[in-house]
Amino acid sequence: MLLLITLVSGMLVSVSSNSWLGAWMGLEINLMSFIPLMSNVKNMYNTEASLKYFIVQVLASATLLFMVVMKTLMEDLFSFESNSYTPMIICTPLLLKSGAAPLHWWFPGVMEGLSWENCALLMTIQKAAPLMLMSYLIEMNIFTMMIIMLSTIVGSIGGLNQTSMRKILTYSSINHTGWMLIALTASENLWMVYFMIYSTLALTVVSAIKLSGVSFINQTMMTNKETTLMKFMMFTSLLSLGGLPPFLGFLPKWIIIQAMIMNNMAPLAVVVVVTSLITLYYYLKISYSSFMILNTEPKWNMKSHKTSPSKNMMAMILSSISLTGMMACTVITSIN
Repeated sequence: MLLLITLVSGMLVSVSSNSWLGAWMGLEINLMSFIPLMSNVKNMYNTEASLKYFIVQVLASATLLFMVVMKTLMEDLFSFESNSYTPMIICTPLLLKSGAAPLHWWFPGVMEGLSWENCALLMTIQKAAPLMLMSYLIEMNIFTMMIIMLSTIVGSIGGLNQTSMRKILTYSSINHTGWMLIALTASENLWMVYFMIYSTLALTVVSAIKLSGVSFINQTMMTNKETTLMKFMMFTSLLSLGGLPPFLGFLPKWIIIQAMIMNNMAPLAVVVVVTSLITLYYYLKISYSSFMILNTEPKWNMKSHKTSPSKNMMAMILSSISLTGMMACTVITSIN
């Protein structure tokens, strides 16, 4: 609990600080609280993942600090946006921190070694501070466009050949980072909406998968017939994360596509929508067993996942939000 509080407070320090040095300090506090949460003496994979994460994040933090100090020494601290390449050099370490392509190489390896709770943290809270800091500088130029296109393409094609659920969620997260960068270039409020909805959906997916105790795609075929509700929760939340219309995940994508078309970015809109379709394909691959009503089940599949009612309840509430959120939002806007 203490580490979680310092993790969130590090993010808040970073977001609300007045100087880049303060922002860097917030990112460091955030990192130092996440490392002990990740590492576990009993599990070698956790320790390896936390070491990988630590090295990458320290590299990004050191680069950010170096860039900021260099800019301060070269010019006055307040004339920060004096030339065109400043946003580029300051955003690069932040992109590395948030795991956007082509700086995503550490992300799948780290996610593979983590517990589901830490995976959820890494996909949601850990992305908030770097993205928020990027919003101060980001502007739609060739560099940003390349990052967005690479993130969406790598995120969609990278997940096609994966069998591990964690890796699939990682590549989906990289794809969503591309969408979030588009939202940042459009407006900060749009990014907030997208980030909040994405975080809710990521939590929903993680809680549903954790309940069924599945780590690989082929295990979804093996889940018990009694756990129909669990399967239903898993596939609805996955489709919502993919952005299918009746679910909540479609809402932010819809808003962003509209914003892109209004800003004359139709070619980019085509690219991100097509890559989104590819991500939907590998979500369907996971939820295939849930759709099959006449699925076979082996005789020896006797292990039923006895989960605590509270965890069950949490997953139920989250998946009902992802199911009915779109309708609720539509009703509210119609009333207004």
